[in-house]
Amino acid sequence: MKLKIATFILALSMGLCSYAQKIVYTDAAKFPVYGKISTETNERYERLPSKLENVSRKDVWKLGRSSAGLYIRFRSNTTSMRVKWQSTFDNEQNHMTDLGTRGLDLYALVEGEWRAVAPVRPTKKGVNEWTIIRNMRPEYREYMLYLSLYDGVKSLEIGVDEGAYLGQPEVASPSTEKPIVMYGSSILQGGCASRPGMAYTNIIGRRFDREVFNLGFSGNARLDMEIAHLMASVKDPGAFVLDFVPNSSDKLINEVAEKFFRVLRDAHPNVPVIFVEDPIFPRTAFDTKLHEEVVGRNIAMTQLFKRLKKAGEKKIYYVSAKKMLGDDGDATVDGSHFTDVGALRYVENIMPALKKALK
Repeated sequence: MKLKIATFILALSMGLCSYAQKIVYTDAAKFPVYGKISTETNERYERLPSKLENVSRKDVWKLGRSSAGLYIRFRSNTTSMRVKWQSTFDNEQNHMTDLGTRGLDLYALVEGEWRAVAPVRPTKKGVNEWTIIRNMRPEYREYMLYLSLYDGVKSLEIGVDEGAYLGQPEVASPSTEKPIVMYGSSILQGGCASRPGMAYTNIIGRRFDREVFNLGFSGNARLDMEIAHLMASVKDPGAFVLDFVPNSSDKLINEVAEKFFRVLRDAHPNVPVIFVEDPIFPRTAFDTKLHEEVVGRNIAMTQLFKRLKKAGEKKIYYVSAKKMLGDDGDATVDGSHFTDVGALRYVENIMPALKKALK
């Protein structure tokens, strides 16, 4: 009996030691960050270069400080992983989860495909600490940690088992060659994904195994010319995606959109450009004024595309909104911003144009 009790106590203590494995933190600044259109930012996890601070409208600049579309890549053989981070603004929204707004999202490369491991939930304002996963086999894996969609990241540390390896990625995935450069509204920025990995720009990055630059600005995709020049500054883009219509008006599209396009075309004569219509939101079936506005914006976008085609433009593509979200009303959170279902439907709708553009 004494031997059985001793064996039980030993087994219990070993289990507790395993559970309470000491975690060692490393500043994520030691690992590469992807999804940044410029490295010349004020802070590491921001999207806009510092030179635009006094050029861009204040709303655009502030939104550019969010980390939408950014992700950290690293490799480890740890059995458990924690993360410690601090958000820039501690934003909260009444139509989007805190996890999507200012949380993080971990993926691992499994047999050549990126698989969701677990999200990272913020539980308070200020510095947060969260156990992402435990009890894994001590195998070497490639990891991708998506950053917050509607907040910035002031500091970030990755914690692994004491003695475990934590180092640079060894697999070039997603590829950084010929990135997809996407410009648009709050929906493109990531609203209202349940977690960062479900923002449609991040889904597209995984589907095509290619880096995507997320230039989504909530309520502020108004064809600001400095953003056009920023997009044009990308050295070797694979494609440009223009999804600004939800924040525009037919008047703005008629007056400015072609000038915006010309900045991209003059810099990159042979790079495909994809024009995307305004989604047909569920509430347009009931809100007659909104229906009229959406139809007007999409007509203006169609006319722009036809003018460019008539002028002899090549490698331009058009994505209609007719089948973008389905007709069951389940694709949005609040009548306009996507649920995860909406994001997936959007991706399926735009993929044919992207495949043609990137072939």
